[in-house]
Amino acid sequence: MFCPFCRHPDSRVIDSRTSDDGLSIRRRRQCPECGGRFTTTETATLMVIKRNGVVESFSRDKVAAGVRKAAQGRPVEESQLAELAQRVEETIRATGASQIEANEIGLAILGPLKELDEVAYMRFASVYQAFESLDDFEQAIARLRDEHGGAAS
Repeated sequence: MFCPFCRHPDSRVIDSRTSDDGLSIRRRRQCPECGGRFTTTETATLMVIKRNGVVESFSRDKVAAGVRKAAQGRPVEESQLAELAQRVEETIRATGASQIEANEIGLAILGPLKELDEVAYMRFASVYQAFESLDDFEQAIARLRDEHGGAAS
């Protein structure tokens, strides 16, 4: 770690703390050369392997954007989308993997989205799971009804 003041190639860690969200570490450092103090933030990189083989960084914003499309016209707040994206990221990071397939992200979205809004869930699932007929929709609706004890919602 280069000192931002004198560009000395080394620094000493004085203090380390986990961030409030638990996804990064804040380190207070001091340069042994000039004595300058500075803060760094370290996060574990989570990479997504897309269907076409391209690898890119995970983005909560992309998760929220995908869910936002499914929730269009539904009573879903922006704060709820942000919370859902955070839950998805936490679920994925809990696996301990540094790379994850895009398909796994979709699976991680389905559960929290079903809790948030069932109509948005059906919209997302229909695209994500590639529904091809009305039977696919009917089966998904039947599963939702079974989860509610047979009651329509």
